Amino acid sequence: MQIRQNCHRNIWLLSGTGDGPPLARAFIAKGYQVSVSVVSYQASLAYKCLPLKDLFIGPLNGVEGIISVLNAAKNKHHGFAYVVDATHPFAVQITNNLNIACTKVGQKIIRYERPLEKAKHANVIKDLKEFSQINLQGQKILLAIGSRFLPEAIVHFKESGADIFARVLPTVDSFVKAFASQIPSKNIAVVRPLYGKYKGSIESALCRKWKITGIVCRQSGGLNQKIWQTISSQENINLWLLSRPNQPIGLKSIYTIEGLISYVDMNSS
Repeated sequence: MQIRQNCHRNIWLLSGTGDGPPLARAFIAKGYQVSVSVVSYQASLAYKCLPLKDLFIGPLNGVEGIISVLNAAKNKHHGFAYVVDATHPFAVQITNNLNIACTKVGQKIIRYERPLEKAKHANVIKDLKEFSQINLQGQKILLAIGSRFLPEAIVHFKESGADIFARVLPTVDSFVKAFASQIPSKNIAVVRPLYGKYKGSIESALCRKWKITGIVCRQSGGLNQKIWQTISSQENINLWLLSRPNQPIGLKSIYTIEGLISYVDMNSS
């Protein structure tokens, strides 16, 4: 009986620094033992004050790597009641891998999804290819879409006639992808999101410095999207949102922390 209880009070949470800590705190407050996965040491610092069962840092090495973690948990503490996928809405590969791995071994999984808010005064686009059909001659466009998307974006924006700028994160991977994208180095700013005098102050200052006339960001929900929406409104700048990708078919998503915990509680027995 004790084994059954231990199994059902363990969860594995995969998330970043925004949604992850509040989710971990909420589960811990409900008596769960929480193991967390993050992609970097820097991201792990957001969890340093939380009494986690385990903290995994680094890549998971695909489906087989995920299965290895699940099997190790079974040997260590009889497994997880749930895997909670709270990764970024655009982190499609890790979500797909998690779903495949959990299906293979019969592990329960649930997706925590940021609510998809209506964006006032914004244009939602399904694909970066659409920009090749838009005349942006003479426009100064700031790309805040993540360094992974920059090389593809530049191909399509070259056809639009726009002058392209980019905001990237202060990581080696971001540097490499940004400079490989053929964006002029003088048009690249390395900024840690949500820093500055107030949230969005650095981003807003960049837009004024570069005289930005259009912003492209991802429809990811959360604070980053809200900041770009606020800046575009205050500075009278056009805003395009790259549409959020669809999640795997059959993967259940829940949009509130309270609803997530209630669902896990009810379905862990």
